[in-house]
Amino acid sequence: MESGAGAASTPRALPYFVASSQLLGLTVVAMTGAWLGLYRGGIAWEGALQFNVHPLCMVIGLVFLQGDALLVYRVFRNEAKRTTKVLHGLLHVFAFVIALVGLVAVFDYHKKEGYADLYSLHSWCGILVFALYFVQWTVGFSFFLFPGASFSLRSRYRPQHVFFGATIFLLSVGTALLGLKEALLFKLGKSGLSQNQTHPLWCLDITPTPR
Repeated sequence: MESGAGAASTPRALPYFVASSQLLGLTVVAMTGAWLGLYRGGIAWEGALQFNVHPLCMVIGLVFLQGDALLVYRVFRNEAKRTTKVLHGLLHVFAFVIALVGLVAVFDYHKKEGYADLYSLHSWCGILVFALYFVQWTVGFSFFLFPGASFSLRSRYRPQHVFFGATIFLLSVGTALLGLKEALLFKLGKSGLSQNQTHPLWCLDITPTPR
């Protein structure tokens, strides 16, 4: 009965929205990789290129995979709830682990180069978002998977879980854009603007700048 009701309430345009979201997400990941590969020398775990691991991992983890995890309950709304919960949780685990690699990369890079940590708005926002993401996943896992809360408690917590999940995702996207702009401004500030460095300037208009 519940499955039939869910199928009846599924918007006809949902498959197109989901396909568009995947295309957009993969495009963002590909463009980030192209930017790092073509204009910032690629990625590596040693030397100056170690920093580039950070933006790539954060885009893959906290933007693309986290977004996919939020879509699970829409895409698989007629599947067994247990299966959907496990898939939702696993995608968040993958997102968390990849983001953790990106976080370790930037802190390790700062340590090797003698740079200060947490010196910018982006870095503080990033730490806050990462901590909130970890808390959200831990509480959600304990409520909905293991050991699992009572039905009444899960029902009361579910709206908050959905709200904070969407909020953390939006904060992740905003923090990523803030970090992208910071990286570009830092690069331009160090080397100045020349003809062969005009390629990334479109990124400077992604986030609002005070006039």
